[in-house]
Formats: sequence, structure tokens, C-alpha cells
Amino acid sequence: MLAAAQFIMVLDTTVMNVSISQVVEDLNTTVVGLQTAITFYTLVMAAFMLIGGKLGDRWGAKRAYMIGMLIYGTGSLITAFSPNLAVLLIGWSFIEGFGAVLVIPAIAALTAITYTGRQRALAYGILGGVTGISAALGPLIGGWVTTNLTWRIVFASETVVVLVLMLFLRLIPATKGRPGKLDVGGSLLSAAGLGIAVFGILRSSQWGWITPKAAAPLTPLGLSPVIFLIVSGLVLLGLFMRREERLLEAGKEPLLDVRLLKIPRLQAGLNTLASQQFMIMGIFFVLPLYLQTVIGYNALETGIRILPLSLSLFVCALLGASLTTRYSPKRIVEVGLLSMLSGGVLLITFTEPTLRSIGFSIALGLVGAGNGLLVSQLGNVIMSSVSSERSGEAGGLQGTAQNLGASLGTALVGSMLIASLVGNFQQSVLANPALADISNDLAALAEENANFVTTDQLRAGAEAAGLSSVQIDALVADYADAQIVALKAAFAVVVLFALIALWYVRRLPSAAQPDDPAALTPSSP
Repeated sequence: MLAAAQFIMVLDTTVMNVSISQVVEDLNTTVVGLQTAITFYTLVMAAFMLIGGKLGDRWGAKRAYMIGMLIYGTGSLITAFSPNLAVLLIGWSFIEGFGAVLVIPAIAALTAITYTGRQRALAYGILGGVTGISAALGPLIGGWVTTNLTWRIVFASETVVVLVLMLFLRLIPATKGRPGKLDVGGSLLSAAGLGIAVFGILRSSQWGWITPKAAAPLTPLGLSPVIFLIVSGLVLLGLFMRREERLLEAGKEPLLDVRLLKIPRLQAGLNTLASQQFMIMGIFFVLPLYLQTVIGYNALETGIRILPLSLSLFVCALLGASLTTRYSPKRIVEVGLLSMLSGGVLLITFTEPTLRSIGFSIALGLVGAGNGLLVSQLGNVIMSSVSSERSGEAGGLQGTAQNLGASLGTALVGSMLIASLVGNFQQSVLANPALADISNDLAALAEENANFVTTDQLRAGAEAAGLSSVQIDALVADYADAQIVALKAAFAVVVLFALIALWYVRRLPSAAQPDDPAALTPSSP
């Protein structure tokens, strides 16, 4: 039951990523518009996951699981029939997201409640393996269905899966909730802080980081609104932490017991999980753009080309779970991060106008293997850092870290991709003698309409604008070069985060984890 729910939670994003081109065409939107939908989906989960975990404590994990799954199934059905981007945002990004904030902490809590000791480690390893299976099959399922039928079927099928799971709800053990009041003020501060900061990062490619671009809706003090959004979000998060500390001092129950964040292995596990999600979601956003927009593959061909990543992720997620009795989580995660780092470097090397299949496949295999090893360990590291009584809170923190990393990965890597594309394209056209008469107009147009399109689309637009054949050829050549540079820059951001993640690994457990981690857990207020 829990594995099936975990499967469809992960499947959603990988299916959407591999179907980018078809969804953009069907909904008459842009890559930037779909990037917004993908980011908002994970952002909603990151912003409200703590609330979902706390509601699970109040209602009981089983009840939270049931309600969350029904909300999720409703959102999937709306997504399947969405006629435009606005409805997709409502159904997928928001309704499905709100359902997931109840389900994901409930999965973690129910696993912690049901299993102990080695069985618990194995159960989290199985869930990690299921995550790997879902991520592995997502591109293939999405590619085949999108190419031969329509991407909408995947979301409609999720609704059917939810209804089937409801028929077997009795298999989940009953759980009791804990009485208490929800920290409404903390809920608002945490959700607003996370939402505003990530939204600022998401809009940076269109509005500029510090110096405002033409598309910026307002320019306070002559600066881009992005910097104000990010700073405002961080200030709200700071106020949230202060509020939670004061509630603890007063003997009241906060939304988040901030003392949990002082547990070294929990802190290291959360930071590593956020970095891992940043990397894999950044890669999953960029890969389809490269394979579909630059190389020209359809959704199914893209899924097949990503197969080395999918297979190695699947195998190593299961392998990592089986290695937990022989090697420490620290050692396994170190190997996984080094594998992802090596794969990222090779992706930079082999991203070219013409696909270099063997080297590119090796790069994807290393990325998938590293990611598989990480997902097999981090869930158990996080949840085994606290006693089962605090599993709901730990599950909320795990979901927050996971989805915050995912939303930042899509937003920041996507922003870097578009910013690099526009910057390099502008530099090239301004220096190209064949475009001297129109270079300033082209540079301004690129900034106002920043987007990642195919060279065929660019050529058609240039022909419609009445450019000469010489100008069109020069324009397309400069844009094609800028695309490759932008893709390499996006992969470079992923590599940088792999290096950052290695810093957190030193605080992961270097030996088998205790069956009863209660000594590591702060007492309840």
C-alpha cells in the first residue's frame, strides 16, 4: 500500500518532464510556463509539508494517508482534462501538491510505526527502491504514452490507482492521533517564507537577479523584484524559527520542534536529501530539453535515451538497500555523490549539437547509479534519527527537504539555463557582422521573450519577420551555439551542488544505526 502510493508520487514529475514538448504544444504554452508548473508542484509540497506532517500527528497517520490520497486523485483527474496551463496549475501544482503533503509524511510515519530495527531499515530501503523504480519507469511510461496516445492518460490512471488503493485501506494498521492545536501563525510564516523565496528564484530568468530586465513588473530602488522576494522569504523564515523557539520556551507545541534540527545525523540527512533532489530534478528538467529541443527526439525516444540513467538508478537503489548491513550509510552516500559528480562532469563534456551516444550513456549511468545509492539510504538515516513518536515531524521535515530541493533544482537550474542562453545569444549577435543592422533589436527581443525553443521555430519566426537568408543562417547558428553553452552551464550548477553535498556527508552515520534512537531525540514539549 505504502509502496504503491510512493510510486505514483514520484512518477508524476518524471512523466511531466519527459513530456515537456507535447504538453507545451497541447496547452499552447511555453517551456518557461511549464517550468513554472513543475516548480510550483514541488514548491507547494515544500511549503506545506510541515503542516501536512503535523496534521498527520493530529488525525493519525492512516487518516492523513486516506484524505491525502483522495485529494491527490482528484487533482490527477483535473490535470488529465486540463485545457490550458491555468487549469494544469490548479489540478497538478496545487491540488495534487496539497494531497501529497498529507501522504508523504504519512508514508514515513506509518513505516516507522509498523517496523522496528532491521525491518525498518529494510522497509525504508524498499521505499527507496520503489522511488528508484518509479523514477526509472517514469520516462519510459511517459514517453510511450505521450508519443502513442497522450500524456493525459498517465494522470487519469493515477486516479484509478488511488481508487483501487482505497479498496484495500483496511490493510494499513489503525493509528491514533494526538490532541493539540495547530500553530497557525507558524504555518503561515513557513509557507509564505518558502513560497516567496523560491518564487523569486523561479522568476529570476525573466526579471533579472539584481539588475532588472525589461519584463520586470516593477523596479523598486532601481533593482529587480527578485532580490526583494528572496530576502523577504528569508526574513519570514527567520521569524518562523524565532516563533517556534518562543513557543517551546513557553511550553507550547510549535509547528516544528526546532531542536530536531540540532540532531547531527538528522541535519546531515536532510541537507544531503535536499542536495540530491536539487541535482536529480535539475538534470531531469534539462535532459528532455536537450534531447527534444536540440537533438529532435520525441517523448518516447527521449525516454529510451534516458534508459541508462533509469536502469542504473533502479539497480543501485535496490543494491544500496541490500548493502546497509555491510557498509555504513556514510560510505554508501559518499560513493553515490562521487558517482553523480562524475556523471555531471561527463554530461558537460558530451553535451554537443550531435549526440555522442556512448559517452552520454556512460554519463547518465553514473548519475543514475549515484542517485540510486542515495535514495536507498537517506530516508532511513532521517527517520532513524528520531523515535517513532516523532516520526510524523521527521516525515514532514523529510518531505520539506525533498521538495524544497526539487523546486530549487527546477527553478535555479532552469533560471541559469535561460539566463545563460539569453546572455550568450545576445553576445553572439552583437558581435556577428552579418547581423550588424539588426543586432540591437535582436538582443532586446531575446531579453523580452526569453525562452528555450528549437532552431526550426527560430528559423520560421525569422522568415516571417522578413530577414534575409544570410541573416537567418547567422541567427540560427548563433542561437544553436548559445543553446549548447546554456545546457553546459545548467549541468555545471548540478555539479557544484554535488560538491556542496559532499560537505554534509561527514556527519552521516559511519556505523549501523541503533534500533532505538530515542536518546538522540529531544523530549516532547
